[in-house]
Amino acid sequence: MNSHGNIPMMLKRAIRLLALITLFSVVNIAMSGEKSMSDYKLGVGDQIKVTVYEEPELSLDFVLSDAGTISYPFLGEIKVKGMTVSELETLLTEQLKKGYLVSPKVNVRMLGYRQFFINGEVKSPGGYPFLPGLTVQKAIALAGGLTERASRNSMSIVHDDDPSHTPQEVELNSPIHPGDILLVDESFF
Repeated sequence: MNSHGNIPMMLKRAIRLLALITLFSVVNIAMSGEKSMSDYKLGVGDQIKVTVYEEPELSLDFVLSDAGTISYPFLGEIKVKGMTVSELETLLTEQLKKGYLVSPKVNVRMLGYRQFFINGEVKSPGGYPFLPGLTVQKAIALAGGLTERASRNSMSIVHDDDPSHTPQEVELNSPIHPGDILLVDESFF
């Protein structure tokens, strides 16, 4: 076989490689705009489980209070609102090392997220349990769908972590986070 017989095979491989690189780039760009759940900041109403290896009396479930705190044995009231799970693990490990345990192994995991809320032109407005991967379209489905008067183009969201509470226009595939408030406007036509 001559050297020209390999060109179509090499060309096919190059096209496949280029397609894979393009696919990974598109996925990376799409994901860069979304918050990672590992960056998730704890908030009022979140449910967490703290496990301390070989210390069952220190392994407990908590719901963050209205003040964003938990009451932990030996350590008292701890403000955890705004922390990530890994930051809380580090804090508890450091605090338990100070006179309580020699080498604590602490694990914190989410048991449940605080609710998100949907108002306006949906059949059942109100608060709903958050699940990772939630989008505007899925939230509308949870709320029973749109009413006949609902706008399909005019929806906004107020993110729980936005101190200005400024509504932002969203689309059906926009992500929703725990504590967010979604408003579906009325259509005028």
